Amino acid sequence: MAVIFSRVVAPAALIWLLLPFAHGEQITKITTDQNPGKWEGWGVSLAWWANIFGDRDDLADIFFTKKSTYWSQGNQTLPGLGLNIVRYNAGACSSSTVNGSTISLSSSIPVAKQIAGYWLDGESIHPASSSWDWTMDANQRSMMLKAQSRGSNIFELFSNSPMWWQLSNHNPSGSSSGGDNLPASQYQNHAIYLSTIAKYAHDHWGVTFNSIEPFNEPAASWWKSTGTQEGCHFDATSQKALIPILHREMQIRGLSKTIISASDENSFQAGLNSWNTITEETEKSYVGRMNVHGYQGSSGPRYSLQQAARKIGQGVWDSEYGDKDASGDTLLQNLMRDIQLLQPTAWVHWQAIDGSGWGLIKGDINSKTLTNASHKYFELAHLTRHILPGMQIVNTTSSNVVSAVNEHTKTLAIIAANWNDTQTLTFDLSALSQVPADGTQVRSWITDRAGDKLYARGENLVISGKSFSTDFETGTVMTFEVDGVSI
Repeated sequence: MAVIFSRVVAPAALIWLLLPFAHGEQITKITTDQNPGKWEGWGVSLAWWANIFGDRDDLADIFFTKKSTYWSQGNQTLPGLGLNIVRYNAGACSSSTVNGSTISLSSSIPVAKQIAGYWLDGESIHPASSSWDWTMDANQRSMMLKAQSRGSNIFELFSNSPMWWQLSNHNPSGSSSGGDNLPASQYQNHAIYLSTIAKYAHDHWGVTFNSIEPFNEPAASWWKSTGTQEGCHFDATSQKALIPILHREMQIRGLSKTIISASDENSFQAGLNSWNTITEETEKSYVGRMNVHGYQGSSGPRYSLQQAARKIGQGVWDSEYGDKDASGDTLLQNLMRDIQLLQPTAWVHWQAIDGSGWGLIKGDINSKTLTNASHKYFELAHLTRHILPGMQIVNTTSSNVVSAVNEHTKTLAIIAANWNDTQTLTFDLSALSQVPADGTQVRSWITDRAGDKLYARGENLVISGKSFSTDFETGTVMTFEVDGVSI
């Protein structure tokens, strides 16, 4: 898959020019132009894989620590990804009876994607009453707590669908037409449900949700009663009406440290459309962060979306990303576009375990089987292990290179990828205010396309004349760390 190596002249201009090559050499300048906000971290959603595998300590170590773990299912030693962000899904399913009715499940939704909800019947809003069962969803909750004990420090509560009994047709996969399935009379109950979970988690599980996202791809038309997962359509008018209600219920429960994020649309374009329709007044008053999913791939108005959020002082997350390319190349290309154009402060992968190229570790939640880690896992490790929470993203002059500075340790991290011909890459540090002296060693890590080197330590390089260079083969991802740097 070919990528044009290009130069970003200025993010505001959005003009990408072809980077000149001389005898197979690419020169990348590390600039002092900083993306807005400090990097918050890397994450993963727990639904659905944790619903099945949430009791496993080895998976918790692999995803939420940086220690090396022997993975027997793939006969591999995996470098821990060190993810610090957890997205926890509030389930919509239960076997309870409400006013003589029971859940109406799609025949296409597998058991593994039926996430158990806590509010059984709506008869009482009090979490200690028999209307609530806090033993539900044990596996997903278990993995969240395992992540926390291993250092994860940012948690988001999100909803794929309101509880089934709140829905017009009692079907948590959607309406028959794909339109709105939550009547306005149930908006408050949906808000009560989410805010009560957040309050209970704080008081009883020791987890403070930093944000609540009441929607999941709400503008999408595919949330239908015959669907394969939980989902619920909300048009932009419905989103605008529900957000203040959720804010009020959160305030009633004292969730002052928790913000509302919105709208988790499937694409950058849908995200911008919903954002513009919700209106700036609602966003300023009640929404604390823009969330968007990255399924539009290489296209879409990334820059326009982040500018809309920055206009009112909000941050942006790519709160869900997935693709079917097990090599990791598609992920890395789109992630680099995100960092350069969308400029999020966090990035979250969807299914940590899945088949058909989607997962970081190959597996099947329906048959409860696990195999080896994909090549994608190791390419992602270059970013999650080196661009750390609290670091400052700094721009580069090449679209295939991202970088960040740890201003406390004075360490510069550079992640670069080569999807074109074999060449030499040179990294020019002359724009930085402090550059290490000639002879200073640069640490490196490498993942090659053949799989002979999977996040392996490379040779140490040497600073010479405020730059350093390395040969760079096709299909290779490399990370470099330079000490003694200041911006």
